[in-house]
Amino acid sequence: MKRKIEIFTAGCPVCEKQVKQIKEAACPNCEIEVLNINEDKEALKRSESYAIKSLPSVVIDGVLARCCSNSGIDIQILKSMGLGMKI
Repeated sequence: MKRKIEIFTAGCPVCEKQVKQIKEAACPNCEIEVLNINEDKEALKRSESYAIKSLPSVVIDGVLARCCSNSGIDIQILKSMGLGMKI
């Protein structure tokens, strides 16, 4: 079983730096999907369904990471949610 990691971005350099950090922290059991809301209307709809208010934002197994609900990404919070850990 894999952990589903969705990374919502705007495709900007700031987002890409965060995507790289998340990928480096992930493990082989993490299935990472990068969703650029500027290029993909379906990604924009999905971001709205999670009530995403800032980018980049990370959703792990269907739950918007606490660090992404008000501010930027916090790798330690993502790890506490399972990023980089086998299921």
